[in-house]
Amino acid sequence: MSNTLRIDKWMWFARVCKTRSLAQTLVLDGRVSINDEKISKSNRLVRVADTVAIVIGPTLRILTVKALGVRRGPAVEAAQLYTEHNPPKLLDMEKREVPFHRPAGAGRPTKRDRRLLDKLFQTAGPN
Repeated sequence: MSNTLRIDKWMWFARVCKTRSLAQTLVLDGRVSINDEKISKSNRLVRVADTVAIVIGPTLRILTVKALGVRRGPAVEAAQLYTEHNPPKLLDMEKREVPFHRPAGAGRPTKRDRRLLDKLFQTAGPN
């Protein structure tokens, strides 16, 4: 058995992302770093004891790799692949740009509003 695994595969095995393509998207968008080094390609290899920082939406997760895994198993098995340093931390929302604001009771969204909403929720969710 190899002592390395692609980061997108590991994130999928560990149930950080629902699909492997979502994991690849997070990596390509520059939202993943290994040992404080930003990575830009999903073929970057991860090893046991590496620290992986992942930004998913407004949250930052810092995980330490305990095992590599061989399959995407149940959640109990996936939780054994990493140790979470702290509970997921919300990033500073004041520093983040709010891309869309719609007052309550403003009626149906326009086509432009729907596009802005799609852009807002385009980020990958947990699991």
